[in-house]
Parts: sequence; structure tokens; C-alpha cells
Amino acid sequence: MRIAKYISNAGYCSRRDAEKLVLEKKVYVNNKLCQKPNTNVNYNDNILVCGKTLKLSSQIKLWKLYKPTNVICTNKDPKKRKTIFDILPKNLPRLISIGRLDFMSEGLILLTNNGDFARKMELPSSNILRVYRACIKGRVSEDVIKKINFGISINGIFYKKIKVKIEKKTNLNYWLIFKLREGKNREIRNICKFYKWNVIKLIRLQYGPIRLTKQNPGQIEEIKNIPLEFL
Repeated sequence: MRIAKYISNAGYCSRRDAEKLVLEKKVYVNNKLCQKPNTNVNYNDNILVCGKTLKLSSQIKLWKLYKPTNVICTNKDPKKRKTIFDILPKNLPRLISIGRLDFMSEGLILLTNNGDFARKMELPSSNILRVYRACIKGRVSEDVIKKINFGISINGIFYKKIKVKIEKKTNLNYWLIFKLREGKNREIRNICKFYKWNVIKLIRLQYGPIRLTKQNPGQIEEIKNIPLEFL
């Protein structure tokens, strides 16, 4: 595999950042300076990045984190906001997030030690169910719910049919359950904005068969038995 992919799969950084490290002459392969980002390496090679030896784990591992609000799903943020990696326990290996939740959303996010596994899980073709609970301020009618469930286009982007239902209604708000598989960027928020619904709270409850249980915001838990549908 190429050196950038090796570094990414080891959980050190993204492939793009790995290529930059090579160009910055911070990567060594078998004690020799790596000259090109397209250099091929294998599992037995000794890879040194910024003075740290990297090793690929042969075993895929998976964790579930309850992401709090006001935390961003990225390794580095130019705005210096707190990231999910800032709140992880220090004894964990370097992890890669599977997909993202936006800054103001909360709930379940999965993390892994394997870059290829993370990318596979993110692909729309994986057809993995995601379940969200949203608190909405605004008028929600059954007619609109039917339109969303059939599939709608917003600003030239087509959102495939998803399952939305009204969970309950309070004096001021509606609570909705969204079930979707495609997972386009900010899909639920874009739909709500289109119908002039103000999102008060958005929580991801489930990713595939994995659900939030009794975790509190910020808590992480290793999944000992990875679901077969993920492998």
C-alpha cells in the first residue's frame, strides 16, 4: 500500500495530511527518508513519522462515544474549538471517527483504529441505518411528513425517501424520529430549514445495530463484539 494510506490506517492522521508529512520530510521508511507520497510499503516495513514508530493493528476495534454539543468531529480546528479527540481518555490508541456529527448535534458517534474500515462504514453504498431524534419548533403537518418520506429535492440536491414520524407534541415543540440510510451532509438540518422548522436539539440514537444506552455526554465505551453486518 502507499505510505500515505499506511499512515492513515495507523490512525496517525488523514491521507492528505500524511502526504504533507512526506513532502515536509518527516517520514522515514526502514531508516531512509521517504521522498514521495506514492511510495509503496508493506506491513513488515519500519515506518517512522515525526520520530514515532507506527504499526498497523491487524485487529479492527470499535468504540462508541456520546458526542456532546459544542464539540467538533475533526482532528484539528482552525477556530480552536474543542474536538471529540480532546475529550477522549489518554490511554486510548489514536482513533478515527466514522462519519461526523455537526458542532451543535449530539449523540452516538463510532470510532475505530482502522482507516479502511472507517471509510467503508461511511459510504452510502454501505446502506447503514442511522436513527435521530429531533426537537423542532414550528408547525409540523402529516402532509409534510409524507412528502419527506417520499423523497424531496432541496436546492438541487435530492434526498432519498427516509422515514420520519412524529414521536410526540408538547405545547411549543414537536419531537420527530428520523430514520435514514444515505446520510448526506447536514441532511436533517437542511430538510428542517427548508420547512422553516427551528431545530432545538438533534440527537443521533443509533448507527446500524449499535445504539446509545445509558452513556452520558462525553462517555466512551468499547464495542467488544463488532456486528457482522459491519465486517
